[in-house]
Amino acid sequence: MRKTALVIGLLAAAAAWPCAEAAVVNYKANLAGTAEVPPVQTAGKGTAAINVDTATKQVSYRIEFAGLSGPSAAAHIHCGAAAGANAGVAVPLGAANPTSPIQGTATLTDAQLADLQSGKCYVNVHTAANKGGEIRGQLAP
Repeated sequence: MRKTALVIGLLAAAAAWPCAEAAVVNYKANLAGTAEVPPVQTAGKGTAAINVDTATKQVSYRIEFAGLSGPSAAAHIHCGAAAGANAGVAVPLGAANPTSPIQGTATLTDAQLADLQSGKCYVNVHTAANKGGEIRGQLAP
């Protein structure tokens, strides 16, 4: 009887213990050549959907694109720059020469998460003709 009461008491205490709940935030972007820096004339367009668990800093992503000047050479999330500026690669998306859709997961650093939350991350897709990026979109919730 005492053991049962102890177990019930421990379970009740555990249930009442405050626990941090992870918030999953969804970020999206429309990708276009006009958003590249400098702008690129292209028929290419696309979308990016990034889901971020703010507690674990885990991201899952899906990038879709079409109409590029040629096969994609790479795709990345770049962090540290607002719209109109460029930044270094933060997260490579997929393998070399990825095809649409690109899907996967990654983990952000604290600084990258802070940049994402501040509107300073973007997705772009690169081609051989546009090595700096052919289409781009700034990520926003």
